[in-house]
Amino acid sequence: MPQHILIVEDDRTTRMRLAAYLKEQGYRVSQAENATEMDEILSADPAELLLIDINLEGKDGLTITREQRSKSRVGIILLTARDDQVDKIVGLEMGADDYVTKPFDKRELAARVKNLMARIADIGQAPQRSDQVEEFGPWCFDRIRRRLVSAARTETLTKQEFDVMSALADHPGQTLSRTRLAEMMGRKAMRSNDRMIDVVVGRLRKKLEHDPAHPEWILTEHGRGYHFVDPKSV
Repeated sequence: MPQHILIVEDDRTTRMRLAAYLKEQGYRVSQAENATEMDEILSADPAELLLIDINLEGKDGLTITREQRSKSRVGIILLTARDDQVDKIVGLEMGADDYVTKPFDKRELAARVKNLMARIADIGQAPQRSDQVEEFGPWCFDRIRRRLVSAARTETLTKQEFDVMSALADHPGQTLSRTRLAEMMGRKAMRSNDRMIDVVVGRLRKKLEHDPAHPEWILTEHGRGYHFVDPKSV
């Protein structure tokens, strides 16, 4: 069955043109004008990918993204006419996989959709690893809801934090370089001065570690990268 895309866009012309183009690309496409219509469609016919306009009337795209990511790993691409980088960054932090600024080239959007659909398919087909870390120390890593849970508190993870945490937890005891972590997050290249991974690890430590300055779980291997302590060795 063709992969299902749900477009959530309140501009009827934009929505219909986009739907027609994606149907030509072989996808099964549904349309919703707002969050209420989206929920009705998803309850009856789950989608692999949501294309969501940020600037919706009522519940906006950022709110929808946060709510969807708290309960689902559905692919999310945000559509925005805004040039404000803050909106884009906030969208990614809330869990969006990608964003496209209007007016956009349909071929570029189709390429982004294709790449994201391929990643989603890879995740669905990947065998479960026997060494995946789900519980360690006082924590439980809830991958479905993208959060860390302990008896004392719950820490919700941004998309970047979740991606780094997943990569490290899937390779306990192994050192992963910054470049490798970036690749596992879907970033194709890193500049020599790109400290994005360090920033994300720092945020994770603040949520995870009792003393972030002296971490117990996510350790730094100077000149090499980071590794997650294997709970079996503790």
